[in-house]
Amino acid sequence: MTSVGNKYIKISSPSPHVLLLELNRQPVNAFSAEFWNEYGCTFDALARHPDDIRAVVLSSALPKVFTAGIDFQGLMKLGAGEAAMDPARRALLTRDDILDIQHAIAAPERCPIPVIAAVHGIVIGLGIDIISACDVRYTASDARFSIKEVDMGLAADVGTLAHLPKITGNHSLARELAFTGRTFSSDEAEKLGLVSRVVEGGRDAVVTVALQLAKDIASKSPVAVIGTKHLLLHARDHSVAENLQYTATWNSAALQATDLEQAVKAGMAKLKGSPTFLPLRPKL
Repeated sequence: MTSVGNKYIKISSPSPHVLLLELNRQPVNAFSAEFWNEYGCTFDALARHPDDIRAVVLSSALPKVFTAGIDFQGLMKLGAGEAAMDPARRALLTRDDILDIQHAIAAPERCPIPVIAAVHGIVIGLGIDIISACDVRYTASDARFSIKEVDMGLAADVGTLAHLPKITGNHSLARELAFTGRTFSSDEAEKLGLVSRVVEGGRDAVVTVALQLAKDIASKSPVAVIGTKHLLLHARDHSVAENLQYTATWNSAALQATDLEQAVKAGMAKLKGSPTFLPLRPKL
């Protein structure tokens, strides 16, 4: 898969089995309804994509901005026709709008393929929601973050508050940042546990490192990798005992793949490079 152009997302394949998705809505990647719908559909399509995609890097095509968050002008237009409604009906429609955004922005978590966020520059509001739904988060040292919603008069409602207690280890700092909306640096994002690596530099530097990680992941057994992602998400939301039972059932099927045999043979023979694994979905 060489290069595909959506309206707001640039898609390319810098190396075999790896996709680079770049947010590309000038001037600051503000998310309109059209943008977040395209975003969600792009990730959902990967689940059944005919190409043998094994890892995804999510970044921005804009040199100084990951995203400035929601396009509030567009958001206000969504509710323009609801002003004359009674509060109950208006609330139902507003709830539907929020659920639609939540569903779109949570798409990387639904995607069976590991998604690596490579962020830089401005990461505001919805940007935190976006990266919170990704599997691995790297940041450039030039990044500046803000859980901005409290300054707009609302609680963050698209994923940040749901994810932060589960993906970060410093709950005190997470609450401080959510309560104040203040800007925080890449180093503080690492201290929070929001990101696992700070790469010195800007966009190009962090994308390069993230693509190398994606290439490494893509060299592994795709059966093992998607199973690992699926079981990690199950473990997050279930007890240890429930996850162990579920894992036994999952692996009773997964262990029948040829991947285990290929990996063991390569290891025993001390072959150079990685073994070659079959695609998850052979092309018809």
